[in-house]
Amino acid sequence: MQAIILAGGYGTRLAPLTYTKAKPMLPLLNKPMISYLIEALPPSTEIIVAANYKKEQLEEYFDANGINAIVNPEPRPLGTAGAVKNASRYINGTFLVLNSDIISSLNIRKFIQYHMKKKAKVTISLWPVKNVEEYGVVDIDKNGRIRKFVEKPRRHEAPSNLINAGAYCLDYDILDYIPDGKFVSMEMEVFPQVIQDGLPFYGYSFDGFWIDVGRASSYIEANRLLLKKRGMKAAIGENCEIEGNVKESSIGNGCRIGKDARIKNSILYDNVVVEEDAIIENSIVASHSIVEKGSIVRNSIIGEGEKVNGAIEGEKIWSKEIPKGYPKKQIGNVVKK
Repeated sequence: MQAIILAGGYGTRLAPLTYTKAKPMLPLLNKPMISYLIEALPPSTEIIVAANYKKEQLEEYFDANGINAIVNPEPRPLGTAGAVKNASRYINGTFLVLNSDIISSLNIRKFIQYHMKKKAKVTISLWPVKNVEEYGVVDIDKNGRIRKFVEKPRRHEAPSNLINAGAYCLDYDILDYIPDGKFVSMEMEVFPQVIQDGLPFYGYSFDGFWIDVGRASSYIEANRLLLKKRGMKAAIGENCEIEGNVKESSIGNGCRIGKDARIKNSILYDNVVVEEDAIIENSIVASHSIVEKGSIVRNSIIGEGEKVNGAIEGEKIWSKEIPKGYPKKQIGNVVKK
């Protein structure tokens, strides 16, 4: 079986981190985000990564770690369905489509088995939410068959509390629903047509955890959750000098945390310097940055190679030019939930 991992987006909501790093390569517990998804796949799965922005970083990571994956370039953003059609030459039967920015407890083997048992044409993963008014929810029958999607219903009118959780198992002939070379949304265009045509379309709900790593807050939440799942108070990289206090955080390789500095619920990339008495809370600091003595960083994102002196809160720090071609708003493989 093949698995197409959608990794073509820019990750604009996580800028300036994504000015210098592909979103799937952003670290969680000092490992690229995409590695957790790859590790969850059944061993015999053929991996195709639909990529565009900074795809060379993915290629270098796969080569360096002996990961047998095909990086299939998109000439331009093609949407969740267009990216799949662009990789169709690698598909020879039932296949998976997975979003690279989802961290979850989905058992992919059981997900595939459910699809086969139901003799479905499409099966999607489902996750329960409390705030149904903010999502598209599924109208699903007692046998698990999805009848339609209902966009942002009122709480008392919602047909369920289940939303699209970003993993799909599809039969080969679903490719016929996707035109060549166009921007097409699987969620907004293909799935509604499949349901309208009366093909068996099922939902698979699961327990555990599910996080869409789309914003700084959910990125930090995913890091904290993985620490908790592994029984770790913190993740510390290699060749670090830690004199301060680190709690519920990840610290990359080669970092230096000065005396009486405090790091809480944060993510630091490689080679970050935090000088004495500095405080970092609920923040992300990219590689080769310096947080100077006594500075305070809260609820902020510090881009690569930046220097902070003083107190900041709720800011994104980037003093250099924005990379050429980087979009001003979110485009590409946007998943409608």
